[in-house]
Amino acid sequence: MLVRGITKRWLLNSLGMILVTLVAIELVLAVFVHEFFYNGVQQAVSAKVTSLVNVFPGYREDSEKDFVTKAKMYISDFEDKNLMEVVAFNSSNEPIFTSTGFLPASNFEMTDYAMAQESASHIGLFVGRNSSGENVMATTKAIYTADGEYIGSIRYIVSLRSVDSTIFWLIIGCVVIGLAILLFVIMSSSYFINSIVNPIREIGKTARKIALGDFNARINKPYDDEVGELCDTVNYMARKLGEAEKVKNEFISSISHELRTPLTAIKGWAETIELGEETDSEMNKRGLKVIIHEAERLCGLVEELLDFSRLQCGKMVLSLERIDILAEISEAVYMFKDRAASESKDLIYAEPPILSPVLGDKNRLRQVFINVIDNALKYTASGGTVTVKVKEAAGYIYISVSDTGCGIPAEHLPHVKDKFYKANTAQKGSGIGLAVVDELVQLHSGSLDIASEENVGTVVTIAIPIAKATSES
Repeated sequence: MLVRGITKRWLLNSLGMILVTLVAIELVLAVFVHEFFYNGVQQAVSAKVTSLVNVFPGYREDSEKDFVTKAKMYISDFEDKNLMEVVAFNSSNEPIFTSTGFLPASNFEMTDYAMAQESASHIGLFVGRNSSGENVMATTKAIYTADGEYIGSIRYIVSLRSVDSTIFWLIIGCVVIGLAILLFVIMSSSYFINSIVNPIREIGKTARKIALGDFNARINKPYDDEVGELCDTVNYMARKLGEAEKVKNEFISSISHELRTPLTAIKGWAETIELGEETDSEMNKRGLKVIIHEAERLCGLVEELLDFSRLQCGKMVLSLERIDILAEISEAVYMFKDRAASESKDLIYAEPPILSPVLGDKNRLRQVFINVIDNALKYTASGGTVTVKVKEAAGYIYISVSDTGCGIPAEHLPHVKDKFYKANTAQKGSGIGLAVVDELVQLHSGSLDIASEENVGTVVTIAIPIAKATSES
């Protein structure tokens, strides 16, 4: 499987930075170890060079003969012969004594030797390969009398083979430790990355199943952290989508039934009239009334669906103006007077004397009142009462429509304003009426509140803000 996504970014970014950092640390450690050991050797040789002042004090009476005598004694008594080689040179630049017993060739050329005779401190240092190819550190001290006469030199030569070997193995040890750290980081980070990547892959697979309509798909929550929270969110989304799908299907079934019933009545009466078998004019008039009534009902359903679609798409445009809301409420009430009487229900409305104007769309507000009163009558049994009250208080017009109907069960009450939701599937309706009403009231900067008790009744309260007074110039 190709490395991609989060793993690829981690490899390129985090692991890359860790690798660069480890390499930099290894290089710094290598330089530090090299300098530390080489400086240690140099200090040890420098200590020997410093001690030469006690052997060759540089008095005026010192001569080359005295130098040769003292050099022979110094080399023969030299304690660190196993650590370094000491060679004495006369004033003619010829080796005369050595701690190893083997004099070097007289035609040699060493940088430190020449440097010692030229520098003010009379000390020269050389680090590099000798004539045999061995890596050495050589320090030469040129000896002068008090009168400034050159009488010879003492040269210390230290083989760096063991030092280089020690440095090499220390660096190898540091590299091994660095690789172990890198391996540990890779293993621990891989576990961490997999703990994120694997659940995300499962989330992706489940999301694709949900997108294809499998709303029962769920993700097992692996950790109680942000990833677990994401899993909970996806599961919650799937559950809500499943509920929405169920409500949508119920709505389609309900609206299909709502459309089929009037269409069946219209088709049946139209066929009867067309065949001309019924010669009773009263019966024909009755059939035409049914057709007209059911056609109006269909138009109402279609208009309700169109309004809902406009609201959902944000395309509902209100024609706002200062209106007398009392006239719209009264008209809506009087529209249902005959229906209430025919259904043996009391529709009580006490019209207040005057109300402040509101800023609204009179057609849409009338639609709101008609829908609410229609619902109240629909769910009220014969012999029941529907009461419409209007009052003005605290800058709002309050319209309450109460009934003595079947009421709404407590578990359904929080959802009655949700789209497609029907608390009572036995009653006719699309399930979007209250959702449209709620949206229209909100577009008027108002509120819709519903209080209900099962088998007691329901109270719907609409609050619309009064229009602010405008100054006339």
